[in-house]
Amino acid sequence: MSRFQVRKVAVLGAGVMGAQIAAHLVNVKVPVVLFDLPAKEGQKNGIVTKAIDNLKKLKPSPLGVADDAALIQAANYEENLGLLGECDLVIEAIAERMDWKLDLYKKIAPHVAKHAIVASNTSGLSITKLSEALPAEIKPRFCGIHFFNPPRYMYLVELIATPTTQPAILDQLETFVTSAVGKGVVRAKDTPNFIANRVGIAGMLATMKEVENYGLSYDVVDDLTGKKLGRASSGTFRTADVVGLDTMAHVIKTLQDNLDEKSDSFYGSFGTPAVLKTLIEMGNLGQKSKAGFYKKVGRDILRFDLEGKDYVPGGEKADAVYERMLKKPAGERLKLLRNAEGKQGQFLWAILRNSFHYAAVHLATIADTAADVDLAMRWGFGMKQGPFELWQEAGWLEVAKMVQADIDAGKALSKEPLPKWVFSDAVVKAGGVHTPKGSYNPTTGQFQPRRQLPVYQLQYFRESLLGDGSPKYKTAGITLHEDEAIRIWTLDDNRTSVTGSVLIASIKSKMHAIGPGVVEGLVRAVEIAEQDYQGLVIWSGDEPFSVGADLQATLPAFMVAGVGAIEGAEHEMQQMMLRLRYASVPVVSAIRGMALGGGCELAVYSQRRVAAMESYIGLVEVGVGLVPGAGGLTYIARRAAENAAFSTNKELLPFLTDGFTAAAMAKVGTSALESRKLGYLLDSDVIVPNKDELLYVALNEAKAMYQGGWRAPLKRLFPVAGRSGIATIKGQLVNMRDGGFISQHDFHIASLIAEVVCGGDADANTLVSEEYLMALERKAFCSLIVHPKTQERILGMLNTGKPVRN
Repeated sequence: MSRFQVRKVAVLGAGVMGAQIAAHLVNVKVPVVLFDLPAKEGQKNGIVTKAIDNLKKLKPSPLGVADDAALIQAANYEENLGLLGECDLVIEAIAERMDWKLDLYKKIAPHVAKHAIVASNTSGLSITKLSEALPAEIKPRFCGIHFFNPPRYMYLVELIATPTTQPAILDQLETFVTSAVGKGVVRAKDTPNFIANRVGIAGMLATMKEVENYGLSYDVVDDLTGKKLGRASSGTFRTADVVGLDTMAHVIKTLQDNLDEKSDSFYGSFGTPAVLKTLIEMGNLGQKSKAGFYKKVGRDILRFDLEGKDYVPGGEKADAVYERMLKKPAGERLKLLRNAEGKQGQFLWAILRNSFHYAAVHLATIADTAADVDLAMRWGFGMKQGPFELWQEAGWLEVAKMVQADIDAGKALSKEPLPKWVFSDAVVKAGGVHTPKGSYNPTTGQFQPRRQLPVYQLQYFRESLLGDGSPKYKTAGITLHEDEAIRIWTLDDNRTSVTGSVLIASIKSKMHAIGPGVVEGLVRAVEIAEQDYQGLVIWSGDEPFSVGADLQATLPAFMVAGVGAIEGAEHEMQQMMLRLRYASVPVVSAIRGMALGGGCELAVYSQRRVAAMESYIGLVEVGVGLVPGAGGLTYIARRAAENAAFSTNKELLPFLTDGFTAAAMAKVGTSALESRKLGYLLDSDVIVPNKDELLYVALNEAKAMYQGGWRAPLKRLFPVAGRSGIATIKGQLVNMRDGGFISQHDFHIASLIAEVVCGGDADANTLVSEEYLMALERKAFCSLIVHPKTQERILGMLNTGKPVRN
């Protein structure tokens, strides 16, 4: 069968979800046409153009670069249905009204290309019922595709087949959504709210019910059900505010309308909570209306009081004893909570028991295997572990007995017993539902492997599940050197293969901070790669790429040996950066998450960068009262000279301005696309939509560079802006200082940055070397490290994690 190519996508519906799906398709360079009804007044595409304009105002931004909103093609159902024939994929994302959707399908059906996939982005309506409005030739190419909101940031996409959907269609769509769109796909059965919302919203309703039972405040509940419980940091009620209380109410109504006591024994818990009903009636819909369960007044966060229908001071925290309990191993943790005497502990056990109970009872009806449930909850609700993973880690049979005992005692939300498969020989002997053979399928009674589509060959370390025995990047391959700072390794000992011919360096320090051990390790990695390999990839397996220099490791040396120790450490870092840039084999940085300060410098001194879409890159040293000191400012000056050399305008300062501003204001690219605009990624660098394909692409990029005859750049001198450039920049800084926009210390730091990027006390267009500018960097850096105001900023950041303005 020929490869399924998505050359253009049509999105039907320019509402919140439709517009943001279109935005993310533009992010990943997929051409998209956004449709909606013709406007009653003015231009016919007015509804769509307004939605596109609104995309540029939303926070967090659905667009990697706001200007890319212009790449979305506007269309309406009256004039432009012919455009559907150009589209390989049609995604319907109009309001959750079955009758409206069915009417639209009848309207578009004659215009859809004969090969195109048609998919509905419904969050819970029956995909099979929706398909009934389509002609017979489209039904095999129709399915559900449920993006989670916001589509750019949420990793989960659920695919849902109808009885008439061709299996190959789902495989094609899963391949596109995984690799081109950058998402994690689970396949759900066609039941109300599918997997994640079915389990997640039922869990939120159960939590709210238990909150009433135990009389806890919303902020205490959020403190208990956030990171401490291994879930999204927003907890329960803040998550509801972010999602939107009207959206949550709609999903609840879908459960209420499509289920009953017979089809779901937990149905009695699906009533709309009184507090949710009250808030919606008040128009307090959560974050989008600036008031929901919480309301921000000035710097204070207030919480809603149902009795008084008003907001009261918040900020109450959970008892410390439960925080300690939640740090215990899983088995011990659950026993302690179940036997807790305090309400907070009893509440925690109740919601965990309810989650195990609900997931087990409904597994067979909502998903093929336990893997789909656990991955859906991790990707869709920000859980560290899915319910089955936690259950398995805590001891499958023992937890099952505790849950069943509570059901028998009438403590659970439903009287329905755990399914027989929970206690079956196969599951009990395996110690749970996830094994190296696969995850349990209650319909077949077998452990079923995850789908092995060709696209997953691009994911060397596909996201694993507890107990599945999949390879871990920390121990995979062949290690050539490892210490507490770094691991130098290769995936295969066959150096003529795609993977084994390239060396990998993985930083092991906390937050992948760059200390002396990392510097030494990266130099060693270059030496090994030059001797025996075709390239080096710097990839550490998880986020962040690197938060920069290890301040905590640097301060003791400063206290003992003074500023000379700092100068020496900075010099070593600079020399390492130059070693990467001028290595005789290609060095590729594979960036995911934050690459800040020294992490940014590590990236820009590599010979190429492969970045995940959600990469946040920038020189942020100003936030701790310093200047970039490991070559960042030298890079800005060199790139300005290179850009000017290729321009008809040979004046250097205009090419320097953006780089200076980015460093002086600690600008961070809030996507890989924006980082490219800031100059931290180049047009030759690769942006990868799916984070799990990053290593594959980086290894192949390094290999292709080597086999294409790549050679390191020759060292050369380049011109600087000199004294006149410094004077121009300082003149602007004086205005900002005198206008109260920056402090005197900010002015001092920015002036030092200007002096370095302009080449110090030199005439305009003086030719300098990288080493010359790096010496200026070290001098500026060391002058600041002894400055009292900078020391205040450093200590403030170490103590609170927040920048100090002084």
